[in-house]
Amino acid sequence: MNAVAAELAGEQVLLLPQKALYWPAARTLMVADIHFGKAASFRALGVPVPRGTTSENLASLETLVTAYDTRRLVFLGDFLHSKAAQATATLQAMLDWRGRHRELELLLVRGNHDWHAGDPSTLLDVAVVEEPFACGPFALCHHPDVAGEGYVIAGHVHPVFHLRTGRESLRLPCFLLGTTRTILPAFGAFTGGHSLIPQASDKVYLVADGLIFQIEKR
Repeated sequence: MNAVAAELAGEQVLLLPQKALYWPAARTLMVADIHFGKAASFRALGVPVPRGTTSENLASLETLVTAYDTRRLVFLGDFLHSKAAQATATLQAMLDWRGRHRELELLLVRGNHDWHAGDPSTLLDVAVVEEPFACGPFALCHHPDVAGEGYVIAGHVHPVFHLRTGRESLRLPCFLLGTTRTILPAFGAFTGGHSLIPQASDKVYLVADGLIFQIEKR
């Protein structure tokens, strides 16, 4: 798989084009803003949106934990989108996936949607913690502006970057790597994005068509 190596707080990590971060030394995979059940939540409100996003998210996780030696999978907030995401079909799909990966340690750092949606079913065996959660040199968070001891790895803002080429413009998900924090793009298949203006010290890595690449800011 195409991946980009980076150093954060003295640790080597891999930025993955599937919009995830892998920390080899700890055998830990991190994803942010998966928003399980978001499409079901919209349909519950009468909004016609595509089905299958939960299956797509689970298939992406399956690919990653198979390709990378993963002992722990960390969700950096917004595991469930809303209370309606607790639908039976959504839970059953997650239970089927969990049954194939009982050896994995699952950890959720609560995000703002989690407070409204409720914690994952106990059947999924997910440990739930508050932000910031200390993990080696890192402070694992949902919100990137949370003060914590350690280098912050977070999500929440669903960062995207406008790549302009001549008269055309592409809006692409991105990783933002700064001196004190890294923000991951939203992992979920049915999530929007928020355009950010990178700070001068930020490194920006765009994700497009299964590739990840650094761009020069102007």
